[in-house]
Formats: sequence, structure tokens, C-alpha cells
Amino acid sequence: MSFASLGLHPELLSAIAEQPEYKRPYPIQSKVIPAVLKGRDVIAIARTGSGKTASFILPLLQLIHCRDAGERRRLSALILVPTRELAAQIEEVAKQLGGHLKPRVKTGAVFGGVAINPQMILLKGIELLIATPGRLIELVAQNSVQLSSVATLVLDEADRLYAEDFQEELQQILALLPSKRQNLLFSATFPPEVERLAASLLTDPMRIEIEATATEAQLITQQIYLVDSSRKGPLLRYLIKSGDWKQVLVFASSQKRADNVTRKLVANGISASTFHSGMSQGGRTSALARFKSGELRVLVATDLASRGIDVQYLPHVVNYELPRSPIDYQHRIGRTGRAETAGVAVTLLCPEDLAHFKVIEKRLGQRLPRIDTAELDLSAY
Repeated sequence: MSFASLGLHPELLSAIAEQPEYKRPYPIQSKVIPAVLKGRDVIAIARTGSGKTASFILPLLQLIHCRDAGERRRLSALILVPTRELAAQIEEVAKQLGGHLKPRVKTGAVFGGVAINPQMILLKGIELLIATPGRLIELVAQNSVQLSSVATLVLDEADRLYAEDFQEELQQILALLPSKRQNLLFSATFPPEVERLAASLLTDPMRIEIEATATEAQLITQQIYLVDSSRKGPLLRYLIKSGDWKQVLVFASSQKRADNVTRKLVANGISASTFHSGMSQGGRTSALARFKSGELRVLVATDLASRGIDVQYLPHVVNYELPRSPIDYQHRIGRTGRAETAGVAVTLLCPEDLAHFKVIEKRLGQRLPRIDTAELDLSAY
């Protein structure tokens, strides 16, 4: 199957042809794009890195581009996301894929942590808006944006939107939207609370569930290292140095722990930066850009900030500590093994965390072999 067979506009196909990562449609793209173009409500469940962003951006760009001239230059599509980084990432994809459209679809992203005035100016004539819920409500209160013209609502990372207690903000936003609209819900997992949200929002939705193929599942090699908590830092540094790892995303359980891990990495000659919500937006943007470019060897992130970290060929992910839930574990390890490229997901497992890890394994449907590090000499690290 080709992108041309999905009914996309020639100008979109020209932009796709310029992007090397879009050789052919991913399964989610081949199913979602035609459904959205037909006006269907959609529930799409697919793992992280499955290509879902393009699956909704491409048809949204086309639907807006094909509107009557009198309906242009007003907000037509609203995409709600849980984090600043994800908003910026989707905006970048939209501008890449819409680069050949004439006239262009005016696209923008708004989120907290930065000055609001430039965003208020950006919203004039906006047609496709990506937003975090809190900042969108602030802009509505300032009369900077009207939601009454929204024809399509997208909830991206719906499981995270719900889990991060955005429910009240979501309800405020939904009350401002037209009752008759197209609704698209995307999620890597589909827990009961997201199912209830979908039932309340969507009308006769097409449910699209993309299971990881055997080949995709094999792209991620999981390595579980048994280690005492006092030896975690040295073990992490040993793995990075002895394996000559060039690009590593490390997950920590808190901002304080992330800062501590980063300090010790830098003190041991490993270029690293933290990435969490306690940093300024400029600091986070800079750290992520340096990591993607290869200037930084290690990025130490919390789960709150991790959605939106999209490094196409990221070779290594490390769980310095276990996440709270099996869902978060799946999201973490899904940051590697993307774009049909193999990756390694490492977990540093302490004896006190074994019971919790067994819950994660039960969710994964497999028991992962352990690597004992008790005899490993880490004194030099």
C-alpha cells in the first residue's frame, strides 16, 4: 500500500516524499487516514512509535485545505495533548507535512511554561491548534481563541491525559466545543477509564487496534539487571562506558533523583542533562535538542516529561527505577525500537522491587530473564 492509495491530496504526497521516514504507510496510518477523511469518529489504539501522529495530521490538513474559502482562517481542528514537548513535536510534523499546501494551513502549538502573549498573537487566523489543556483554558479566558468553530477534536495520548488529572480541564473544554463534531481518540493503552471517556465522547466510532507484530516486538531487547540500590549509579555508568553507548534515555522516579543521577554522570565524565517539569521550557527544549543532535550522551527524564521525547533511532533506554504502572513501563521501553530500528531497554532491578516488577511482567505476558551483577566489580565507576 502507498500513501497515494489513501486518497491524500497531491500536495501532501509531495511533502511526504521529502520525508525519508515515510517510505510507506504504517498499519495505523493506512486504517486511520481513510476513516478520518470520511468523517468517522475513531478510537485508535497503537503502541508508542507506531506512526499515529501522521495518521491524524495528514487527514486533518487535507480536510482543512479543502474547506471553502469562507470557512478558512478560523479554528477547525483542535488537538489536545498532555505535555509541552508532545505539542511541539506534533506542530513540527504538521508543518513538515503541510509545507506544500497552497494556501498553507495555519498551524500552531500552545502550552504553559512560556510567555502567553506571543501565543495570543499566534492564534489570529489559526486553523489547526495543538494545545495542553491548562494553557488552552487560559487563552480562552483571555478571549484569544474561540472553540465554537472546531469541527474535529483529537485527544492524543488519551490514557496520559486522563491519568494526569486533566479530567476537570477536559470537561471545561468540551463544554465550549460544538456538540456536533468529529472526535478522534488515540492511546497506546486502553484502560477502563479511557474506555468510559470514549463512550461519552464518540459516536459510532471505528475502533482500530494495531497490535505489535512479531517483528516489531523483537526490535526491543529487554535486559533486566539485578542490583542492590547502592550499586545502581556505578552499574549505570559501567554499562554506558563499557558498552560505549552513545545515546541513552534514562528514566528516574522524581526530579530530585533525576538531578542526582545527572550530577554523578557528569562528575564521571559522561555528558548528561536532566529533563523534567521543574526546568524552564527553554531549558527542556535546549536539553532535548542537544540530546537529539548527539551533543549530549545521556538524558535523564521523569515520566511526567517523557511523552514527546521522540528520537527516531534511539538505541538505549534505561529504567533507573521502575515506573508506577505497567502502562508507564510500556511507554518507556517504547521510546526505543522505533522506525523499524532495533533498540535495547535496560531495567535496573533492586530486590525490594521484585514484587512490583512481577506485576509488570504479568501485564507484558512474559517473564524476563535476570542478569545477576553481584560479582561485577564496579569499584572503578
